[in-house]
Parts: sequence; C-alpha cells; structure tokens
Amino acid sequence: MNFLLFLILTLMIGVFLLETAADYLNFTRLSDPLPDEFKDSIDSEKYQLSLEYQKERTKFEITQRLILLTLTLSFILGGGLNSLDLFIRKFQLNSILTGVIFIGSLTLLSLIIQLPFSWYETFTIEEKYGFNKITPSLFFQDRIKEILIGICIGGPILFGILYFFNHTGSHAWLYCWLALSVFQILLIYLGPALLMPLFNRFEPLQEGSLKQSIELYVKTRNFKLSGIYTMDGSKRSTKSNAFFTGFGKFRRLVLFDTLILKNSEAELVSILAHEIGHFEKKHILKTMALSWITTGILFYFLGLFLNHPALFSAFQMSQISTYASIIFISIFFEPILRIFSVGGQMISRIHEFEADAFSVQTYKNPELLISALKKLSLDHLSHLTPHPLKVTLDYSHPPILERIKRIRKHTQSKSL
Repeated sequence: MNFLLFLILTLMIGVFLLETAADYLNFTRLSDPLPDEFKDSIDSEKYQLSLEYQKERTKFEITQRLILLTLTLSFILGGGLNSLDLFIRKFQLNSILTGVIFIGSLTLLSLIIQLPFSWYETFTIEEKYGFNKITPSLFFQDRIKEILIGICIGGPILFGILYFFNHTGSHAWLYCWLALSVFQILLIYLGPALLMPLFNRFEPLQEGSLKQSIELYVKTRNFKLSGIYTMDGSKRSTKSNAFFTGFGKFRRLVLFDTLILKNSEAELVSILAHEIGHFEKKHILKTMALSWITTGILFYFLGLFLNHPALFSAFQMSQISTYASIIFISIFFEPILRIFSVGGQMISRIHEFEADAFSVQTYKNPELLISALKKLSLDHLSHLTPHPLKVTLDYSHPPILERIKRIRKHTQSKSL
C-alpha cells in the first residue's frame, strides 16, 4: 500500500477510535446520580428521561460514524474518486467546469448518504423525546434550499478558487484566502437579510415590558443594536436559543419564540447580557481571526502540495488535476484539523466562562443566569456530568454544572 495512503487511513481510523472512546467513556457516565445543584429544578423522572435520551443519541452517533467511515474508506480504496473523475472527463469540459462538477458531485453524494441519518435523528430520536416539530414536507424543503444555496454560493466560490490556482501562479493560495475572507465578511452582513429568512420567519419583538427591559440594559452598556426580533424556532424544534447577527449598526438580537415562553423577562435579560459579553470581550472577532488563520494555512498547504504526484498515486488517480488536489488535501487534513480543533473548543469554553462572568458583573443577579442555565439544560435534556475526554473533544460550551459552579465561585469571591 502507498505510504501516504496508509498515513491518511491511519489518521482517519485513529480519529474514529478516539471519538468512539470518548463516546464510550461518556456513556459510562449516564448512570451518575442527579447532582445536588439540580435537585430543585429537575425531578427524578425528567432526569431519567435525559439519561435515556443521551444514551440513545450516543449509540446513534457511534453507529453513524462507523457507517460513514466504512463507506468513505470503501469509496477511496475501491477507486471511486478516479471512476468519478474519468466519467466527468468524458463530457470534455474545460478544467474549471470539470472541477466544479467533480467537487459538486462528491458534495451531493455526501448529502445523499447523510440524509437517512438526518431523517432518523429527526423523526425517530428527536420525535420520541418530544423535541421535533418539523414536518416531513418542511424537512425536505430545508434540504432542497440547502442544496440550492450551496449551488448559488458554493459554486461561484469554487469556480473562483479553481481559477486562481489555474491562472495566478505561486501566490494563488494568498489570493484565494483574501478573496474568501472578504466574502465571509460580506456574508456576515448579508446572511441575516438574505439567507436566514429562507428558513425562518423573523418579526420585531412586540412593544412591552420585555422589550423595555432589554433596551434598558442595552442602553446601560452603550451597546449598538439595530433591532430585537423573535424567530419561529418552534416550527422545527422545542429547543430554544438566542443569538446576535451582524456587526455595528447592523447588529440584531434574535430570540427563539420557545426561549421567550420558557424564561422570565429577567432571565432573558441575563441571557442577553451573556451574549453581549461575547461582543464586549471581543470573542466574536477572536473566533473569526482564528478561523481566517486556519483557512489561510489550509490554502497555503494546498498551494504547496498542489498537483503533487504522490497524492494522485495514493488515491489511484489516472490523471492529475487542481480540483482533485483540493479534495485530497481536504481528506488528508480533516483528521489533523479534528485534533487541532481541541484547542479551538478549549478557547470557546473559556469565552463562555468569561461571558457568564460578564453577565453576572453587569446585570448583578447571578441566580437569574443560573436559573436560565438550568432551564436550558432541562430544555435540551443535556448530559449533566459528561466525561472530560468528551468535553475536551466536542464541547464548545462548558457543561452546565461547571458553569454554575464557576458563577457561584466568582460571586463568592466578589462578596469577600
């Protein structure tokens, strides 16, 4: 076997075993007793339901991961990439269009393979535990919209990347990186107005005490906000959330309708304070900067190994091409990036702790945030005592129990 192919397969299987080990260890924690902190907010029956939900999700995720890895390895080792490339070349299109169709076909194939898993997760697991509200019709409408958006946005981006690498020489990776970064910034501003309304309905928050409370807090922080909106998240799930879109004078606060129903006005403001904390602590910009750096590194290595014969030999390709190089570099770096994502997850968890502290310091009522976090945990049937390895690999937010302990510790230290 080609050494490079052996290395790639080893990395892929190694990441699979690591993730599966984390899931298994996490599964062993699903018999832990209800933590004392939650005994006033979650009864034993609801806690048992959350354990069963997490067990079922864990089994599903391990099974899905195993099937997808098996299919991916079979496709690679069976020469599927070369067969697809030779078939598309029969149409005798130029190299850029051939590349767009090649990568687009692989993307579509991936979506088709994952569709049954998404269906089962939505209409079996989420339905069983009372989360799902989406209809089969809406489910398929969402998938069709995602494909059309991918064609309208991803197609031109891919065309541009292939054009740069085919016509601009050794600095192509830099031009691609800069162009994609500019596009990502534009999407931050245009996405909320053009893309998000394709999936959900957004309406201005009605006049009343909740809006007044939010505006009062925002004013105390001198935080620019163009509007406060509600989103009909309930048409897909009972789970709730809140988020900001845009920057500066285009910044909007969006509250799920389910979040408004399940929390008091004061709790909602404490959640808002947490989200504003991310902005005031520059977490959003730091995350974007990290993403841009990662993208730049990927483009650099793509430029470095572009059309390298060893890559095409490893994947049993008959002909060398720029577009196939993109796929091969992506496959090679995916498990490596998965390992390095551990650092990104750690930074994200630190940011969440800092945003919690900001909410407590500025809204000055830690019990409100704690109460909101408990409701969020109950709302999602969260794993209250996850294994540290699972947290390290997959948690962008610290476990709720850790966040509550940190809030109480911070509050006590301030009162001394």
